Amino acid sequence: MEVTVLGGSAAGASPGQGCSGYLVEQGGARVVLDLGPGTFPELRRHVDFRTLDAVVISHLHLDHMLDLFTLRYALAYNPIPAPAPIPVLVPPGGKQFLFDAARVFAGKDGADSFYDVMVIREYDPSATLQLGPFTLQFRPTVHFVPCWAIRLSSEQDGDLFYTADTGPSADLLPLALGADLVISEGAASAETEMPVASRGHLTPVEAGRLARDAGAQVLLLTHLWAENDPLKAAREAEAAFGGPVVLATRGARVSVPRRD
Repeated sequence: MEVTVLGGSAAGASPGQGCSGYLVEQGGARVVLDLGPGTFPELRRHVDFRTLDAVVISHLHLDHMLDLFTLRYALAYNPIPAPAPIPVLVPPGGKQFLFDAARVFAGKDGADSFYDVMVIREYDPSATLQLGPFTLQFRPTVHFVPCWAIRLSSEQDGDLFYTADTGPSADLLPLALGADLVISEGAASAETEMPVASRGHLTPVEAGRLARDAGAQVLLLTHLWAENDPLKAAREAEAAFGGPVVLATRGARVSVPRRD
């Protein structure tokens, strides 16, 4: 299993890379986790966007899903059509959210704006989802809007755990346990920045602790502000984790290590 970073910036895109987005590939299967602003051009550098098996959205903050609209227009108007509509899996309430936004952008019925080139479905966060070789499970996070962390597993390859956006939460660890790769946000710059209950984001140290407690082999540290010195954040996370930390930069690739 290979993970390619399409963007690793926090809420505002950084010079040189967009916000959250991750391409997961195994064999010929291709699934994207989140598609924030600025991620679609990077996606096109690596794969043919017409051949995606699915896009899965963790929550409805724009820095995690805005390039769904870029993808929609590319699918609708590119001179080479996609072989089939692409499944887009959104959290509860996401279908109406997208349709309302599309109505504003396109000036017509929101469903019509999508269903010619995408199949919009709401996932059940309490259920297990199968996408080709991938099994997905969800867990609610501590954030400012409903948000779900994602465990993506494969019988043939390693497992990954993606925090999406979250503050500290003991409820995430059971789903993260045993993941080979943890993709964790680290947007908060200090543990004292604001009260934990209202913070909605992890610090790099907390990201490292989560990866350590999960028993991960690699931590991919993401959702960072360029102004907060990402290299310093990586050092802090590595000290807490005790294992290798990869910074989520545009185009970075991580092979998910399979346990023996």
